[in-house]
Amino acid sequence: MAQLRIKREPKQVQGFVEDLNGVPLDMILIPSGSFMMGSPSSEESSFDRERPQHRVTVPLFFMGRYPITQAQWKAVAAMPEVGKELKSNPSEFKGDKRPVERVNWYDAIEFCARLSVQTKRNYRLPSEAEWEYACRAGTTTPFHFGDTISTNLANYNGTDEKYGAYGKGEKGEYRRETTEVDQFDAANPFGLSDMHGNVFEWCLDPWHDNYNDAPTDGRVWDEEDYYDDIVKNIKQILTDERNRVRRGGSWFPDPYRCRSAYRDGFNPRFDFYDFGLRVVCCPPRTS
Repeated sequence: MAQLRIKREPKQVQGFVEDLNGVPLDMILIPSGSFMMGSPSSEESSFDRERPQHRVTVPLFFMGRYPITQAQWKAVAAMPEVGKELKSNPSEFKGDKRPVERVNWYDAIEFCARLSVQTKRNYRLPSEAEWEYACRAGTTTPFHFGDTISTNLANYNGTDEKYGAYGKGEKGEYRRETTEVDQFDAANPFGLSDMHGNVFEWCLDPWHDNYNDAPTDGRVWDEEDYYDDIVKNIKQILTDERNRVRRGGSWFPDPYRCRSAYRDGFNPRFDFYDFGLRVVCCPPRTS
């Protein structure tokens, strides 16, 4: 019987806690560094859209320890509107400690804009490169905890006849709903939880079919340069109808979609019940 070996090492993380009117938002320091973005052709169930692999250097930033929870969403949704209305809690599966879902990309942008105005910090969605760098946390395997995955470590569909197991791993359960954040106590070396499964997470980047000519500095891959100040540029951003990248897999699909390199793109108006978000907070770029 195959055993999933997990490397657990005590690691002190740095960051800060944002107070959202009594609801904490833990932000973890993600140190600067470089990594190989994408998947090799030898990686099981990988796609050409995850290639070519390329080295990316990412500046320091902060990222939410978990996907945004329903309690955090409700706190920010109560803040003054910047560019559009937000529902107090759009989620199908209710629970303050569960991730918010049924969030489209425009909703996620508005959430970040309200948070930025309230805190006077630069909150936004991660770039696609930032997301994968943070997910991998120095690892090169398909998942940050190794070559395979288990439903004891993440929330995904582990029962599919063909795809319920990944690599040498075994099939597991299918919960058919979200779980509370950090339920599995399987944070990556940076201290981030739920990077694999539970809810897909929107990124800022518009969809590209592959990584040909992708930037190598961690920036959003977009000719439109309006993400360093989403509050100022909210009107342009909320009328941009290009498909957007989502990452991380969810409770709904099979494990191969939970890989660190997996990427796909969806209409920004789409708000399926496994679409959530995770925020980053970035110092201003100097160049």
